Amino acid sequence: MPHAAEPGNLRLPTPEEAEAIGLVPLLAPYFRQAVPDMPGRLRAVFEAHGLTPRHGAVLPQLLAEEPLAVSELAQRMRLSLSTVSELVGALSRAGLVERREDPANRRRTLVAVAEDNRPTVEEFIATRSGPLLRALDSLSPRDRAGFVAGLAAWAREARAQPPGPAR
Repeated sequence: MPHAAEPGNLRLPTPEEAEAIGLVPLLAPYFRQAVPDMPGRLRAVFEAHGLTPRHGAVLPQLLAEEPLAVSELAQRMRLSLSTVSELVGALSRAGLVERREDPANRRRTLVAVAEDNRPTVEEFIATRSGPLLRALDSLSPRDRAGFVAGLAAWAREARAQPPGPAR
């Protein structure tokens, strides 16, 4: 990485990097719109159970392929097993997902979207995923892989960033 800074050392972006940084605020309205985009029933569940966007991030993973073991879900989301277990527990208590023992391996817990809530969850995920899916569809396979790799690297760095001083 030609512009990587040593840990603890700050650097200013290059003109090319500044262009990317300038696009980030354009996504803020999309993220702020998540709760208003929720179907009323789903919003009520999220509010009643104190669920956050992190909980919501579990749901598209389960719609793409289910059931999933908690360990597989943790790997896909690039989160610790304990974090994903907590997220799944809260979603289960809210009635959005169901946990069951894997019949092939009783030590594994499988997770799936609860059938009662599946249509509502599918509607929300389809609505929220639309812009990203259209963007991915417009990219070549190579560019798509680069885009996903870039998002993963950014997420990893953002999680590793220590909190700044209180202002």
